Amino acid sequence: MSEDKNSREALKQAVKFTLLSVSAAGIEALSFVALNSLTALPYDVKHVISVVLSVLWNFTLNRRYTFKSANNVPIAMLKVGLFYAAFIPLTAWLGQLAAGAGINEYIIKIVTMLLNFVGEFLWWKFVVFRGSENTNELAKKKA
Repeated sequence: MSEDKNSREALKQAVKFTLLSVSAAGIEALSFVALNSLTALPYDVKHVISVVLSVLWNFTLNRRYTFKSANNVPIAMLKVGLFYAAFIPLTAWLGQLAAGAGINEYIIKIVTMLLNFVGEFLWWKFVVFRGSENTNELAKKKA
């Protein structure tokens, strides 16, 4: 594959990931707002629940449409879980610190979501789906 074609493919992949991640961000934001409005749960619990819902949605869509991967789902989810085993506790803790310092929880959530977006793309591209991109039935039909 030529370098120019690789660059175009990487750009298309980044755009798809971004668009699908916007839908996942919507799920994360809406679930966080609902939990914030309807419950007295602490920030870290609301954060964890909203991230888990978002990740399940985002993983399913991006695995199929962005990375077009036919890799083993349990193994891929384990790799995703490793990322979040570090990301969720760290951001929940930082969120609690920021909330304790008087920073609005919605601002904390937005910053966390932006960090998640960048970290997730890099982790998924270079760890979770590495070596299995363009192997599912969508990719085979296109080829």
